[in-house]
Amino acid sequence: MEAETLALAQEIDFSLWGLFARATFTVKLVMVMLIVASFWSWSIIIQKLIAYRSARAEAQVFDRAFWSGEPLDGLFEEIGPQPDGSSQKIFAAGMTEWRRSHRQDGGLIAGAQSRIDRSMDVAINKEAEDLQKGLSVLATIGSTAPFVGLFGTVMGIMNAFIEIAEQQNTNLAVVAPGIAEALLATGLGLLAAIPAVIFYNKLSADSDRIVAGYEAFADEFATILSRQLDS
Repeated sequence: MEAETLALAQEIDFSLWGLFARATFTVKLVMVMLIVASFWSWSIIIQKLIAYRSARAEAQVFDRAFWSGEPLDGLFEEIGPQPDGSSQKIFAAGMTEWRRSHRQDGGLIAGAQSRIDRSMDVAINKEAEDLQKGLSVLATIGSTAPFVGLFGTVMGIMNAFIEIAEQQNTNLAVVAPGIAEALLATGLGLLAAIPAVIFYNKLSADSDRIVAGYEAFADEFATILSRQLDS
């Protein structure tokens, strides 16, 4: 009897596709959702890694141009009022408000410093929002995927016990396929969740560092403008 059971078990397809094909509709739906979530999270991860690398490179290039000794008006004329780079946008926001704060006679309108600071803060907040866009999806996938996989596992084990009761048989050939299908859902849940959690933490830290760099630049720029206001 044991030899017959082992022979039946060896005939069962335990490949990933075989386990998926034998699963019930509910478990299949859970697996598909987890696979889609995994691809979605990886697309966000790759997109953010490229975007953050580009943002850091742009900030370095603009920082060198800003501290090169070129007059700020000349740098502003070069990049224009609506540049593409994030650091350039912050600089352009400050310079635009700086120019708007001058009266026709050359004097400054009262409260220029606070308006310049607010303009750059608004620009920084917009860039921070763009940098952090999509990170909430990673956080959601990282926190919910294991539970979705666990739900699929519970349903798969429940169906396995139902099949055992219907066949009145608890040998390996009956029990193993259902348990394997159920555990596959948990595995897919972890496969989706672990990278999402790891890269959410990394990308959040990277985003905070980039935004901190923008804020430091805005403070330095505001200090330069403040000196000109005092003079």
